[in-house]
Amino acid sequence: MSAEKSVLVGMSGGIDSTAVCHILLSQGYRVVGLTFITCSAGEDAAQSAKRLADNLGIEHHIVDVREEFRHLVVEPFIDSYLKGVTPNPCVNCNPTVKFRLLEEWADKLGCKHIATGHYVKVVSHGDGCEKRYYIVTGDDDRKDQSYFLWRLTQEQLSRVIFPLGGLEKSDVLDYLANNGMQSVASSGESMEVCFIPGDYRDFLRENVPDIEERFAGGSFVDSEGRVLGKHKGYPFYTIGQRKGLGIALGKPAYVIKINPAKNTVMLGSEEQLVARYMLVDEPQWVGDVPERVSVRVRYRSRPIECEAPVAVGDGRWLVRLHGEASAITPGQSAVFYCENTVVGGAFIADQRGINQWIPKE
Repeated sequence: MSAEKSVLVGMSGGIDSTAVCHILLSQGYRVVGLTFITCSAGEDAAQSAKRLADNLGIEHHIVDVREEFRHLVVEPFIDSYLKGVTPNPCVNCNPTVKFRLLEEWADKLGCKHIATGHYVKVVSHGDGCEKRYYIVTGDDDRKDQSYFLWRLTQEQLSRVIFPLGGLEKSDVLDYLANNGMQSVASSGESMEVCFIPGDYRDFLRENVPDIEERFAGGSFVDSEGRVLGKHKGYPFYTIGQRKGLGIALGKPAYVIKINPAKNTVMLGSEEQLVARYMLVDEPQWVGDVPERVSVRVRYRSRPIECEAPVAVGDGRWLVRLHGEASAITPGQSAVFYCENTVVGGAFIADQRGINQWIPKE
């Protein structure tokens, strides 16, 4: 079989990657499975993936990348919380670990293409040196994962196949059941953060043993700076959080700002979370910057029409929204779309000082 019809599939042992393998086999590809062990919990999943590969009759490899994964994903995840920002580890992992290693192993194993079970599509525009590859949202709005993939490189996108982009999740489950894989179809979904089995706060306590000693005892404050009480440590809070604050004010209260330098967590009303401007760090674009875009400020948030970011200094850019966004959270991604196509992205920056750049109306 020609290398043109060979593909390396990232296999988790779950529903989506198993369906990808079966679909690609039915399309005449030589399919090779690759499973990464990124944490101790991944050992069982790797063996499950191997059994599924054996059942499908495909070549399969297991690669232990725990040390690399911890250095490139887990440690930055922890450091982000210690700096008072809320990370999205999948956005970091996809380009630097998952797809990079899939590319490297595809070359080693003689596969031209790579594939995963993400619910997205890839399209290309232009020819020759002007050719550009774009992520397009998946047909299943509830499963679309385009938000997590904005940092993939053009080289990675030029090689990737996303067989599930045009399917609904229910279609995938039916496909597996109709092809003798009912047990896989009835298995559970994978965890949202693969290396955290429960609450991220417990994960921080395990990995930073003195975290409570270092950060507990700081103050809850209101927007006027008045002290409202003591908090458990700012790494345990995120913008927009309402539950689990450990303080009773007689009315609903939300985290609206976190100040690591002062070890304060500012509480306020739901209305105080609403914004029409935001700061982002150095946006990255695919091709030219479009005149009209919309932006998602978190996974599954509705796209909000906005103007293209304008540089304001210190590597930060100001985005003017044409609607209201709530709980803009430093460390999360701002992903820019033209209709259903990802055209760029950026990390949401610290919003302190934003008022100096907002035009007076």
